[in-house]
Formats: sequence, structure tokens, C-alpha cells
Amino acid sequence: MIKRIEWFKRLFSFDLPVWMFPNILERLRGTPARIEERMKSVSSEMLTVNSGGRWSIQENIGHLLDLEPLWYGRVDDILVGVPEMRPADLKNTKTLEANHNSKALQELLLDFREARNKLVSRLEVFDERAVQQYVLHPRLKTKMRVIDLAFFVAEHDDHHLAAITELIADKYG
Repeated sequence: MIKRIEWFKRLFSFDLPVWMFPNILERLRGTPARIEERMKSVSSEMLTVNSGGRWSIQENIGHLLDLEPLWYGRVDDILVGVPEMRPADLKNTKTLEANHNSKALQELLLDFREARNKLVSRLEVFDERAVQQYVLHPRLKTKMRVIDLAFFVAEHDDHHLAAITELIADKYG
């Protein structure tokens, strides 16, 4: 299996054409369903196993949920035109303190689906002008348009889905 690169070591090229925005929205819209489908083959005992200092499956799902307010806020930052969008908590304090392993999987899945639907509903009404508005990303120090933020979120989703797949492969592979 090819090793994933750490999220904070990723480099991004934000050069997608605006016509790709509907495709990116479909990726965002589909993440809850992809996670739910992936969980059908996972035993309940496997959901909360921490392996090698990595987050458990439920912690990965909870982390995606924890970041939804950040994504929503960053959309606001871009539309308002602040000089730099709000920073993420690079220590992931919210996820570390949330104790996602103590929650029911169905609760996490439902909460994530609701939060993601809120984000997608907000984005899907944007016109071409709004999709191209941008502000500076605080960590990457590059301009990020709304379409770039949507792509960034979709890539982050896939990063954690791949982490979940690795955890499953470690157990059953």
C-alpha cells in the first residue's frame, strides 16, 4: 500500500477552473454516504481502536465533524473579504478533548451528515463571482478562493477516509 503523506506536509495548487465547482460540491455532498458505506463492513470493536498513536476510526469521523464550523466560518471570511481567513487549531484540541470513542457511531454519522448538508447547502447557491472570491490562507500563505476551499475540504475528507481504510487494513489485512 502506498503511504499517505501527513496532512500538514501536503502542498496544494489552487488552479481549478470555476466550472469544476459543481463536481467538487458532489464530493463534499457524498462524504457522509461514503463514510456510512465504509462503516458497514467494520465491527463495532474496531471503531474505537487506537493503533500506533493514530486516531481511531470514530476519532477520524469525529474530527471531520469538529472541522465543519471552521469550513463554514472560512466561507464567511472569504465572502466578507477579511485579509486572512480564520486559522485552524493545528493541535486539534477539539478532537482530542471530544472523546469521540465514547459516542455512538450512528450519532457521529448523523451529526456529520447534518453539518455537511449545512455547508453544501450554503455553497450550492453561489454564483461564478462568489466562487472566485478569495482571501489569504493563514498556514499555506496563499490566496484561497471559495472553490479552492471546497477542494481543500474534499481533500481533507479523503485524507481521513484513507486513514480509516489504513486502520481497517491493519486489522483485517
